[in-house]
Amino acid sequence: MATTQNPSTPQINWRNALPFWLSLALIPLVWVGAIYGGWLVLLLPLSTWYLFSIIDSFAGLNELNKDPNTEDSQLFWYKAITLVWPPVQFMTLYGVIAYATRADHLGGWELAGLFIGVGLITGTIGINYSHELMHQRPRIERWFADALLAMVLYSHFRSEHLLVHHRYVATPKDPVTARFNEGFWRFFPRVLRQCYASALNAEKAMLARKNLGFWHRSNPFLMYWGLQAAFLALAFILGGVLGVALFILQAFVAINQLELVNYVEHYGLTRKHLGDGKYEHVKPHHSWNAAHKASNWLLINLQRHSDHHYKPNRRFPLLQTYDDTEAPQLPYGYPIMTMVALSPTLWRKFMNPRVRRWREMYYPEVTDWLPYNKGTNPSPR
Repeated sequence: MATTQNPSTPQINWRNALPFWLSLALIPLVWVGAIYGGWLVLLLPLSTWYLFSIIDSFAGLNELNKDPNTEDSQLFWYKAITLVWPPVQFMTLYGVIAYATRADHLGGWELAGLFIGVGLITGTIGINYSHELMHQRPRIERWFADALLAMVLYSHFRSEHLLVHHRYVATPKDPVTARFNEGFWRFFPRVLRQCYASALNAEKAMLARKNLGFWHRSNPFLMYWGLQAAFLALAFILGGVLGVALFILQAFVAINQLELVNYVEHYGLTRKHLGDGKYEHVKPHHSWNAAHKASNWLLINLQRHSDHHYKPNRRFPLLQTYDDTEAPQLPYGYPIMTMVALSPTLWRKFMNPRVRRWREMYYPEVTDWLPYNKGTNPSPR
C-alpha cells in the first residue's frame, strides 16, 4: 500500500514546488566553466553526480504522498519548471556553442569537459523533463518534449518509451529492461541498437493499422529527423565543424545518462510469463524505487517509478511512493546508483543479492530463472 498522505502537511503550493526548481541553479555553472575555464569546467559533473548525493545524505527520505486527485489547475508551480526548462536549455546549449568555439582561453580538454557537463544536464534534466512532458495531453508540452529530445539526437525515445517500454517493461520484449547479470557496458550498445529498431517498428505497425504508408506526414520519425537536422544545422551555423562536434559530444553524454537510469530502474526484475507470449500485469514490484529527497528534486520524482508505470499520465508531484513490502527500494538515490552501474563488477556485487531476495519474496514458486536471465520466454509453471 502506498505511504499515506499526511493531512497536516501543506501539499500543493509554490513553497513545496520550489525545491524542484533547483535544476536552474546548474545553468550558471555552465557559464562559469565557459568563461573561466580550467578545472571550473568540472563544476557540473561534480554537482550532478556528487552534490545532490551529499544533500541526499543530509535531507533524508520523503515518504509522504500528495493527494493523487489534486486538480491540474493547482499544480501551476510544478508544471512551470518543465515548461521553463526547454527554452532555457536551448539558449544555454547554443549560447555556449557560440561562445566556446570562439574562446581562445579554452583548450581541447576544457572544451571536452565543458560539453560533457552540458551533456549531463541535457540528459539528467532535459531528457527527464521530456519524459514528463511526453506523457501529458497539451500539445505544447508534447512539442517541448520533442524539442528536448532532438537537442540530444534521441527523438525516437518518445516512440520507444510510449509504445514499447510501457507495454513490455520487465519482459524480454522490452529492450530497456536490463537482464540479470548484464553489465551496463553490454547493455548500452544493445539498447542503442534495439531501441531504435523497436521504436521504428512500433510506428510502422501503427501506420499499417491505419492503412498509411511510411512516408505519411503522421509518421513522427519524419519530424524526428527534420528537427534533429535543424538543430545540427544551427550548431554548424554558430560554431562550424567544432560546434557540431561539441553538440554531438553533449548528445552522447546525455544519452548515456538516460540509459544509465533506464538500466537502474528495472535491473533484473521480470514479470511472470503466463504462456503464449503473455505476462502478468505490471505491478509496483517491477520497478526499483528510491525516496531520497534531493535526487527526487533533481529528477522530479522519477525515482517514484512504480507509480509512474501504474499511472503514466500522472503529474510528477502527485506520484505516490510505496513501502518496501510492495516495491523494491534502492539503498541510495539514482545518482549514486548510476555511478555504481559504471562498474559491472561492483554493480553485480551490490545488486545481484537484492535481485535474488526480490525473487524469493515475490516468486518463490519459480525454480528456473535461467530463461529470464537470458531474456527469453520460459515455459509457464
